Amino acid sequence: QVQLVESGGGLVQAGGSLRLSCAASGRIFSMNGMGWYRQAPGKQRELVAAITSGGGTNYADSVKDRFTISRDNAKNTVYLQMNSLKPEDTAVYYCNANARVWMEGTWSNYLDFWGQGTLVTVSS
Repeated sequence: QVQLVESGGGLVQAGGSLRLSCAASGRIFSMNGMGWYRQAPGKQRELVAAITSGGGTNYADSVKDRFTISRDNAKNTVYLQMNSLKPEDTAVYYCNANARVWMEGTWSNYLDFWGQGTLVTVSS
């Protein structure tokens, strides 16, 4: 199994910045894509940003030019730098990782794993 531990959420004023981190641990054979999703109250979970193992990135239109996703493959860690935050960015942010892990005595196929979520609140 893989454990994803997120950190860096909190309360910030509009226009401010936060940096989220997500560290993956466990018996990991290979880490594929990693990403950040968010879920605001009463809304569905949505993709914020994703990054491939090779560094290719993809962003939601609403965060382009404000958020930057990066990763440290040696540490199995993904980051989300969030600048120029807006009240509409308020949500629980979840880390996602696609990985092959040691499970039931063998290496699994690529599976999706999720963090527990970290709350980001942007005040106006």
